[in-house]
Amino acid sequence: MAEDYKLTDNEERHQYEFHIDKYVPRIEYIKSKNGEIYLTHTEVPVALEGKGIGSQLIEKALIDIESKGLRLVPLCPFVAGYLQKHPDWKRIVMRGINV
Repeated sequence: MAEDYKLTDNEERHQYEFHIDKYVPRIEYIKSKNGEIYLTHTEVPVALEGKGIGSQLIEKALIDIESKGLRLVPLCPFVAGYLQKHPDWKRIVMRGINV
């Protein structure tokens, strides 16, 4: 089981991130002025792959997005795949978007 990592919302770099040793797995995003957040790209360093870190990163980002009342537009295939496996999260996806 992966450790429990602390999510950082790095607004300056427009990304959610974990800091794991020297690595920074991240989800890049674009926030619109009217309350949408577009998750555009997820990147987990090769050294950390296969440890469930990407899924934990997405889950914690979704919790943050929901707590801020934002509407999610998942442009990243990895995020879209996560939503298909965890369909209850589709509650925060912007209406009219098919995942």
